[in-house]
Amino acid sequence: MTSTSHAPNPGSHATSEPSGPTGPLSRLPMPSIRLQKGLALANVFAQIGIMTTGVTVRVTASGLGCETWPRCNQDSFVPVAGAGPALHQAIEFGNRLLTFVLVAIAAALLLAIHRAGRRRGLKVLAWAMPAGILAQAVIGGITVLAGLVWWTVALHLLPSMILAWLAAVLFVRIGEADDAPARRVLPPPLSWLIVLSAVLLAGVLVTGTMVTGAGPHAGDARIEAADRLQMPIQWLVHFHAELMVGYVCLLIGLAFGLLALRAQGPAIRRCLILIALIAAQAVVGITQYQLGVPEILVVLHVTLAGAITAVTGALWASAVIRDRADGSPRPA
Repeated sequence: MTSTSHAPNPGSHATSEPSGPTGPLSRLPMPSIRLQKGLALANVFAQIGIMTTGVTVRVTASGLGCETWPRCNQDSFVPVAGAGPALHQAIEFGNRLLTFVLVAIAAALLLAIHRAGRRRGLKVLAWAMPAGILAQAVIGGITVLAGLVWWTVALHLLPSMILAWLAAVLFVRIGEADDAPARRVLPPPLSWLIVLSAVLLAGVLVTGTMVTGAGPHAGDARIEAADRLQMPIQWLVHFHAELMVGYVCLLIGLAFGLLALRAQGPAIRRCLILIALIAAQAVVGITQYQLGVPEILVVLHVTLAGAITAVTGALWASAVIRDRADGSPRPA
């Protein structure tokens, strides 16, 4: 018994539910695949961008620029002149405002996917975005109310990495036809290497937050030593670096395996891009350590970490692929 898949024409909505939704959503214009992919890409950049602004808050000691949550100050939701350093208030409040940008993008993406009647897996990923953003807002509030204790700051960053991962998977999947069969294009050993790469990346990220927790950037000048991670930073840095070396060595082995098998789909390209990003990250990490952790390099280091996480998510998604929603064939 055979099945035939039919991909929509370019610009169509690639739906497995041709009739589309009923009710209020049916009054919205039908979003094209290009629009859906554009919103999904904007979502990836926004998830990485809020990490950049978040670490900027930290390295400028603006973490308590807004001293409470959900208000900025005891009597106001917005900064009040004289309540704290104006620059610190502006940086922290700006980071909070970016949450609304993330919500707007996530809401637009969610509406587009539902209006186009896309498959359930895409809807689940789309719903994970606003749910994760809401959770992050609550964690951020706890971080402020707890006085920027190091482990609360770590917990605030890690969910953003998860959201960047999921956003990248959604971006990859949204360009695939809903009615095309899913095809596993990598053999189990290579698929397991991708799984192991995700595990090693998680270790790299967790130890990275520990390095930050023991490092010089506490997020606010009033943070006392008792609220910092009481571990030798040199030991943490080396452990973090060794996990990164293991991670990139595994990816190099994966790349050789993919090339040897001439793997179908985008896995080879994504793996090589990922290795290049990690090489750049290594240069940044070594340089910032040698220079005494300057603020601008910390911001770049965290931004690259977000990009690496997103590309690792895209690599994860390349093990199982579908035909493209625009009707063009997948590259061999």
